[in-house]
Amino acid sequence: MNSLSSILHSLYPIGPLHMLANQIDDEKLRAIGSNFWVEETEYIEWLNSKEPNSVVYVNFGSITVMTSEQLIEFAWGLADSGKPFLWIARPDLVVGDSAILPQEFVTQTKDRSLIASWCCQEQVLNHSSIGGFLTHSGWNSILESICAGVPMISWPFFAEQQTNCRYCCSEWGIGMEIDNNVKRNEVEKLVRELMDGEKGKQMKENVKNLKSKAEEAYKPGGCAWKQLDKLISEVLF
Repeated sequence: MNSLSSILHSLYPIGPLHMLANQIDDEKLRAIGSNFWVEETEYIEWLNSKEPNSVVYVNFGSITVMTSEQLIEFAWGLADSGKPFLWIARPDLVVGDSAILPQEFVTQTKDRSLIASWCCQEQVLNHSSIGGFLTHSGWNSILESICAGVPMISWPFFAEQQTNCRYCCSEWGIGMEIDNNVKRNEVEKLVRELMDGEKGKQMKENVKNLKSKAEEAYKPGGCAWKQLDKLISEVLF
């Protein structure tokens, strides 16, 4: 905001936008979505069967891609962590190839994992079984995770994601970064820390505090609510 204010005349910080949208009492408007992929539904029943704060949610967004080697490193890191996980693996997740996971990995993790092609991320993050989020750190994902009170492991890809990652990991204390040259032992280590470690516990407290601030911002009369009113007034009048 400080940087943008030096070059832009008007700024309207109206987020978290999805939380403002959730207050709209109009079914037709609420039905409008922004997903690029068709959602599956069986993941909710699977999440319902898991203990609170026990599942790692893995989603690298709708655009981020990786190599087949990186996919395999993420897969075995998750497997070796011993934690249940819900992994959203788009068909085009791997550059120039299909996102095919090793059969040995699938067999080894079948009792504690679910691989899906897409989901309603807001719904997943707000589920009681979710304890952490492995993400590409896109801004929508960051906001949705904060508003759900879920700490993160960050693997930024491009655009603003590196900046988002820096704020999450270095400024707000709600995330930990994975090196671009991802290795399975690093994934395992960070997942274990996120879910069970002392740093993970502190990150959980930090993100709960930010969640509370977000809730105050989008309530009627909150700072985001007022900014949205200001924007509408200036556009209309």
